[in-house]
Amino acid sequence: MIHRRGFFHSVAGLGVAAAAAAEDDRQYWLRQLTRLADPVLANLAAGTLKRNMPVECTSGKLEERRRYTHLEAIGRLLAGIAPWLEVELESGAERDLQQHYRDLARAALDRATDPASPDFLNFHEGSQPLVDCGFLAQAVLRAPGQLWTKLDARTRKNLAAGLAASRAITPRANNWLMFAAAVEAALARAGEPWDEARVDNAIREHQQWYLGDGVYGDGPRFHWDYYNSFVIQPMLLDVLRNIGAHSPRWRNLEADALQRAERYAAIQERLISPEGTFPAVGRSITYRTGAMQLLAQVALFGSLAAPLTGPRVRTALTAVMRRLLEAPGTFDEHGWLTIGFCGYQPHLGEDYISTGSLYLCSAVLLPLGLPQDDAFWQGPAEDWTSRRLWRGEDAPADHAI
Repeated sequence: MIHRRGFFHSVAGLGVAAAAAAEDDRQYWLRQLTRLADPVLANLAAGTLKRNMPVECTSGKLEERRRYTHLEAIGRLLAGIAPWLEVELESGAERDLQQHYRDLARAALDRATDPASPDFLNFHEGSQPLVDCGFLAQAVLRAPGQLWTKLDARTRKNLAAGLAASRAITPRANNWLMFAAAVEAALARAGEPWDEARVDNAIREHQQWYLGDGVYGDGPRFHWDYYNSFVIQPMLLDVLRNIGAHSPRWRNLEADALQRAERYAAIQERLISPEGTFPAVGRSITYRTGAMQLLAQVALFGSLAAPLTGPRVRTALTAVMRRLLEAPGTFDEHGWLTIGFCGYQPHLGEDYISTGSLYLCSAVLLPLGLPQDDAFWQGPAEDWTSRRLWRGEDAPADHAI
């Protein structure tokens, strides 16, 4: 087992500016991964997550959020780092680090799903567990080899039972339909019984809610927020990419869904300012870098629409991470995320936000699922669109689809 400090020894002891110069982008992204993952995975694997994870919320509903926040933390974290857990890497320090987190993730899933564990999680009481069963299912879809096949038989049985238990919760007529669909797609992918109607309802409704130019309504109406990236399009893509092997009825929708996602990703890249910021608009802004999940996912798929390139998106997302994840107050003294967008800003948290919710920020890390020799990582840094335009560089006009 390799300790994460060993992997990052090359920048230890340097000043911030010098460290940034010495550290390449992939190392920097991995450092953010370990910073996010360590408290959640190490504690859950040890059966101490409920004991040690703080539960912060600003709604006055602390006891209610305690019922849900731990499943939020593991489901959202794993959804973000799953592609990295799954990818086959060259031998070396990063692969050793990856194996350490693979082992931690499987141990964490064992503790989370074992009814005898002190950290057995709530998969069906109340309504919130459907959301985070959806994120946990998305992690399984993104890393089926590591987060399903390599689990022992008992943990696979317990995980399937936990996901299936969320069927007791009726999804709302909005993005929540995708959580139910993700659960069923993961169960189908795992060879477990699955409910085709819950998948069909989610896909059919979102086809009706498509508004044009790469944007879906959250329900029948448009919302100025990032839910197209937090939930709707990433889950729709993951469901469609997996469910076709189990039923052919939705296969013809995948190409259109990907084209829409490519357009929305292009818009997201243009929203990143020359300074690495983006508009703090809409619900759930305390998910921080999770707002860029779809851009990260389209990069992972190798489907960026021209003139976007992997290195351009890598440079833009690195700038966003530096602005948001390095803001003072983002982490508490024990390394847990705090409520905020750029630092500690607790009043930005809605009444459904608590500590575990915040780990959706890990979704920005999806391109770590590309191997080290991929052009996304190997190409020299490129300025992103707004940085080019605001310095006066000419460029082709943007167009709707």
